[in-house]
Amino acid sequence: MLRISGNRRTTNRQGSACAAALMALGLAPVSASAQDINTGDATGAYHSTFCPKLESELKQARFTYACKTSAGTLENLKRVMAEPRQIGFGQLDLLALEGVIEGQPAPVTIMRRNDARECLFAVTRNKDINAYGDLAANAGKLRFILPPAESGSAGTFRYLKKIDAEGLGRSNQPVHAASTDEAIRQSLAADDTVTLFVQFPDPDNVRFKLVSELGGHFVPVIDRAILRPQVAGEKIYFAEETQVANATWSKSGAKVVTACTPMTIFTGAVERVSGDKAQQDHKDLIATVRALKPETLLPAESTFARWLRRSKEITGASTEQLLKLSEEAREKAKPMIERAKDMGEKAMEATKPALDKATEMGKQAIDKAKKEAEELMKGAKPTPPEEKK
Repeated sequence: MLRISGNRRTTNRQGSACAAALMALGLAPVSASAQDINTGDATGAYHSTFCPKLESELKQARFTYACKTSAGTLENLKRVMAEPRQIGFGQLDLLALEGVIEGQPAPVTIMRRNDARECLFAVTRNKDINAYGDLAANAGKLRFILPPAESGSAGTFRYLKKIDAEGLGRSNQPVHAASTDEAIRQSLAADDTVTLFVQFPDPDNVRFKLVSELGGHFVPVIDRAILRPQVAGEKIYFAEETQVANATWSKSGAKVVTACTPMTIFTGAVERVSGDKAQQDHKDLIATVRALKPETLLPAESTFARWLRRSKEITGASTEQLLKLSEEAREKAKPMIERAKDMGEKAMEATKPALDKATEMGKQAIDKAKKEAEELMKGAKPTPPEEKK
């Protein structure tokens, strides 16, 4: 628990605990202002779409906060851990990955979730990969080229590896491109490569158009291993149908069903704020943000808002059908995986006699060398003085 007290000795001790928690997350403490709303890239939806509305609503409630760009969820978390009165936008799956919204009390408080969801898009040009089960079953043979290591997409990939240890968890170390666009380009240059990125559903986004232009296709990221996990009693991923290409005069718009994770707005736990008045102000801030109507955070007539509304959660028979496709792909690959494992074990067994023989020959050679050395030392012993007379 990262409790901060007005007592200087306690503050120093708890400050050390906070620094230790940051280091455990792989994050160094940073200097911070209490009135920041941490977002993401200046052109991203957190900063350009959602944050200005939140900033305006808080101003009306007499809270002076300002939007501030960042590298995304993980950096936002770092800043909130350093200064609990700050606010951060972020993906729910990454907060679950870092374990900061669990515990009694948790160091981070989620003020809002589910105003919008960010979706997982896996892309490849390999026509034999059509379900998540194909990715999971062939994870050890595929090359994953991802956005930068500090990005939310890379964090999501790490989380998928954690919750699907027998599938994607067997993948090799991914390659990180300089940007999401570059990861898409590189992954669509060969048949054995795949990328995964996290994005708000918007077929007008240049990334979706890039996939189509380079001959790639989207793989549904749907599997029981993905939809099952929960944190604090809440689901982390939801199956959603979203459009990835606009309709043209010759063909209808393309859609894909994939896993989507809620966008969250979070801040530090009240217990981590120092001083009675500051704690009360923080409680008021949390209550104010939680009371906002969902529509207040989205421009009512924007194209982006319309695309978000058109994405819909899939339940029941449709989801079950996709889950079965993923399971069938895994089952289909099992004999090949078992055969490869068996061949590896047989190869080891075949080489064992040779290894044993080599070991024995090595032992004999060492024993012989030791014996020769002992005999040589005996022959080199100096003649005793009495024998010289």
